[in-house]
Amino acid sequence: MGELNGDTIKITWTPRGGATVVLPEGDIDLTASPVFRQALKQVQSTKPATMVVDLSQVPYMDSSGVATLVEAMQIARKSGSTMVLAALTDKVRSIFEIARLDTVFKITTTVDAALGA
Repeated sequence: MGELNGDTIKITWTPRGGATVVLPEGDIDLTASPVFRQALKQVQSTKPATMVVDLSQVPYMDSSGVATLVEAMQIARKSGSTMVLAALTDKVRSIFEIARLDTVFKITTTVDAALGA
């Protein structure tokens, strides 16, 4: 288990069901993205077979947050691991749909579904 805190965001990660589940809590914007990026890199340095990013506690994400997830996905692909986004809020899901990133990322409605993906 790990944890990183920023001024506007808290990020925890725990092993679960053979994967590592990352839980950011708070808006992911230009202020929070560096902390989010640092947490994802820290998790990916442990080389999990699957990393699930639980976005259920993220009410808003701007382009810097999306870019952070794209970067993490590229790192996952290069290392041969799987990255799944789970439980997106309606606002965050619409950002991914507008940018057509919902066709690029593996997205599930729940963390449990992601663990079975």
